[in-house]
Amino acid sequence: MTNIFYVEYDAAHNSSFVFDIPEGHNCWLLVITQTPAQFWVDGKLREYPPHCAVLFEPHQKIYYRACAEQYVNDWIRFETDEPYVTETSLPFGSPFPLDDPEYCHRLFQLLVIENSFNKDYKKSSIDCLLRTLFNKLLESYFREEITPQHYNLLKLRSAIHNNPTHPWTVSEMAEILSISPGYLQVIYKKSFGLTCMDDVIHSRIRLAKEYLIHSPYTVAEIADRCGYRNVEHFCRQFKQLTGSSPKKFNKRNTGSGAGTPGPTKLNP
Repeated sequence: MTNIFYVEYDAAHNSSFVFDIPEGHNCWLLVITQTPAQFWVDGKLREYPPHCAVLFEPHQKIYYRACAEQYVNDWIRFETDEPYVTETSLPFGSPFPLDDPEYCHRLFQLLVIENSFNKDYKKSSIDCLLRTLFNKLLESYFREEITPQHYNLLKLRSAIHNNPTHPWTVSEMAEILSISPGYLQVIYKKSFGLTCMDDVIHSRIRLAKEYLIHSPYTVAEIADRCGYRNVEHFCRQFKQLTGSSPKKFNKRNTGSGAGTPGPTKLNP
């Protein structure tokens, strides 16, 4: 059973902010920083960069403070007897970097929304969100390395996924990060398992699948809407990733070849 006492995101404080609870809370406290901060760890006050998470167990000393003009964090204070928290492998009171802070931030936003509802089903929703959050924390904690460029790479990848139709080039993406094109390709593939241009192609094909299933556009129109200026090139890349042509994909997934209405303008 899990009970949230308080949860907040984008909590902002000035440079004089200090949080000092010598005896700790009688419950769990999870803090995720958006700005640099100082934490009391192993008998010393240490400075940590933004995008760190720190979990305090019940009755553990808590001390952290701002170390810039503003301190911003997400935090949740809760009690639980769930093993994914009580038996976690995460360290207590010691900040560690997050590999995807924006994902965790969105989970906090959802937790705030769910916690505001007075409904019977909210407990199961909150538990699912907390489990997902703690899984993400474990992924971050056991990640081998988070490079200085990691968060910039995440922003770039988000931009690609949100706007796959943009005429992306390796040179442009490298310029955004102020690094060389060759270095970008090396660290991008190391971080995400595929090259930045492969990511662009995958994003465009995902969008094309949605159009093929849910829109009446022709293949040529879909190719243009997905950032392709050459329909043959689009069809070739689509088949390489899906194993079928756009037209066959449409028939297989909409049933338009078996009596079920679907997009009809599919020439060529």
